[in-house]
Amino acid sequence: MALIEAVKGILPEIPSSCFLTKNSTIIGQVTLGENCSIWYNAVVRGDVNTIVVGSECNIQDGAVVHCTYQKASTSIGNRVSIGHKAIVHGCTIHDDVLIGMGAIIMDHAVVETGSIVAAGAIVTAGTRVESNSIYAGIPAKKITDTSDKHSELIRLTAKNYTEYKTWID
Repeated sequence: MALIEAVKGILPEIPSSCFLTKNSTIIGQVTLGENCSIWYNAVVRGDVNTIVVGSECNIQDGAVVHCTYQKASTSIGNRVSIGHKAIVHGCTIHDDVLIGMGAIIMDHAVVETGSIVAAGAIVTAGTRVESNSIYAGIPAKKITDTSDKHSELIRLTAKNYTEYKTWID
């Protein structure tokens, strides 16, 4: 069973439709939407500020979602995929976004709808990732607009993880 802990008496709010692996960790001021999946060694740590995650999101293996005390909460929209070992910290991610493996999104950054942050990219504090665009590099910069193929990848990744959670016994 996942590690679920209260912080200062506040337990995470996790709908029964969510899937949590045995070694995922969710603590404190965390609210998950319907049909989310939190995968192996992922940590969603709402100990110092709030974290709100929309519906049909997946937080993949080893990813960390955190925030900054009294400065930056974390808000994640619907159908967001957060890749393996990514770090999402004190930022806002809109709907239908793909955060690549090992990417880092820093405080007060905003990732707008329909965007992809490439694997290994670092979105620095306060950066705004434009809607329907792909950002890559260190620091992350816009490299192109998303195509129909990219939009389909975003949609399918979220959809697939909603299915994958049903495969685990």
